[in-house]
Amino acid sequence: MPAPTGAHVYKNAIVTIDEVEYANQLTRAELVPDQPVQTLRTLVPDGTVQDVDTPTWTFAISGLQINIAGGLAKALRDASGTQIEVTLQPRAGSAQATATFTVVAMAPPFGGTQGDWLQQELEMPVVGEPVWGTSA
Repeated sequence: MPAPTGAHVYKNAIVTIDEVEYANQLTRAELVPDQPVQTLRTLVPDGTVQDVDTPTWTFAISGLQINIAGGLAKALRDASGTQIEVTLQPRAGSAQATATFTVVAMAPPFGGTQGDWLQQELEMPVVGEPVWGTSA
């Protein structure tokens, strides 16, 4: 069986938040679904009924905490509590998969531990469903 096409190491991504590119400040950018499964077991051995619920999404990011103009940490802190638009393209180039969605911005941490890079980790709620597409 031949190897599948389309597999790649996650690098050279595009992460645009409110029309500003921030991939150079991030080490993680991921849409994470939460999709509960309900299971009902009846009294017979093969009597299982299952239903998969509609997913709710979270946009998880990790990266540098840059607290000056042009920094994602500053932009998120300034927009905290408001809705912002995100486009995630895991691989740069044309004809690549994209997701466009709205998140509620959350304030990132400020400061850190002596001797360490200032970093941030956030999980922001996605409003509604992502719109799946392909880059031009």
